[in-house]
Amino acid sequence: MTGSRASMSRSPAATGVSRRPGPAVPGRYRQPGGKSQVLLFGLLTLCLAISALPSPLYGAYQRQFGFSALTLTVIFAVYGVAALAALLVAGQLSDSIGRKPVLLAAQVMLLAGLQLFIAARSPWWLLAARALHGAAIGSIVATVGAALLDLRPARGAVIGRLTGIALTSGVTVGVLGGALLGQFAPRPLLTPYLVAGTAVLVTLAGTALMPEPLPARTALNLHIRPRVPAQIRGPFWFAAVSTGATWAVLGLYLSLAPGLADQAVGSHNLLVGGTIAAALTGTGAVAELFTRRAGALRLTIGGDLLLGTALLASVAAVAAHSAWAIYLTAVVMGAGFGPAFSNSLRQLAAVIPAAQRGQVISAYYLVGYLSLAIPAVLAGLTHTYLAFGTAVAITCGAAGWLGSRLAADRHTPGTG
Repeated sequence: MTGSRASMSRSPAATGVSRRPGPAVPGRYRQPGGKSQVLLFGLLTLCLAISALPSPLYGAYQRQFGFSALTLTVIFAVYGVAALAALLVAGQLSDSIGRKPVLLAAQVMLLAGLQLFIAARSPWWLLAARALHGAAIGSIVATVGAALLDLRPARGAVIGRLTGIALTSGVTVGVLGGALLGQFAPRPLLTPYLVAGTAVLVTLAGTALMPEPLPARTALNLHIRPRVPAQIRGPFWFAAVSTGATWAVLGLYLSLAPGLADQAVGSHNLLVGGTIAAALTGTGAVAELFTRRAGALRLTIGGDLLLGTALLASVAAVAAHSAWAIYLTAVVMGAGFGPAFSNSLRQLAAVIPAAQRGQVISAYYLVGYLSLAIPAVLAGLTHTYLAFGTAVAITCGAAGWLGSRLAADRHTPGTG
């Protein structure tokens, strides 16, 4: 850890990265650090809410357009694929051209995707909308993470924790908002997107006024790929496995919750599927608030182990078709999901060298979105949940084991 911290204070020449000063960008914020942070966290929350917004509504789209479960699987999967593609580009691109241009372009894509949802006439429109949103949200989460570290480079752990809270809160708001408006609004396939579009216009205006957070830029390299410096590979791989487990659980519930409501609970009410997913993410957000003073590594290990144990219990609950047990295990899973979700990034953000923030954050989210996309491909049947839920529970256990090894290495004299 000593070497990792020291690397954060090295000059650009010492890191071997060619950098040139970025131009000062005028704006109306007198204290850009504070107001820009609020805007960036708000944008992060909003984009994750938009990512979850259509999930409860896909049943209505299936009834309207008459497409198959396979088509629904492709609609889920295209979002993850587009996000992955954006993550391969966004981090290093924002290191080179600045954070603001990437964030502005991504929000324009969010608006275009919302318009496609509103105008949808066939499943192809939904595919295009989700592809746009995947690319936009993948760009935003990577760039916002790097921009927050630009503004407060000495507070990576705090930013990591707050980022986790923003992500889980956003998903909770999105899935509940989609379910509520889809169940009760007079225009259920219009109103949710109008509300979301209005919010994006607000954040777009704020981003246009925000000063550029990036103090210095790297030379543009067309050979764009995420990169993890050697000195932080131990913390990164632990964060990656933990992130893979937690995001796989998130993808599992966002893609399968409506199916679980239909098959395991026996209800077609959109609120049932929405509240099953929200029980997981909402409890996770609350758990993150109440565990903020504990060590990030310890919280991540404990969260992974609790999440894996509760996930095995949820497999049994689904097999038993027990509604109360499905809700209860979702809540218990959330108690592990929240700390593991936010603190995996928290322990990593504290050691990322300044010159590689965009690339490392992109690599981190690359693992997350890959894990989010896999459940979408396997979604649709209850027995799929049984098999995949067990596999993800084993991954949670592996993450806990890796974390224990990392903790042991940190306490061994003469290491890190």
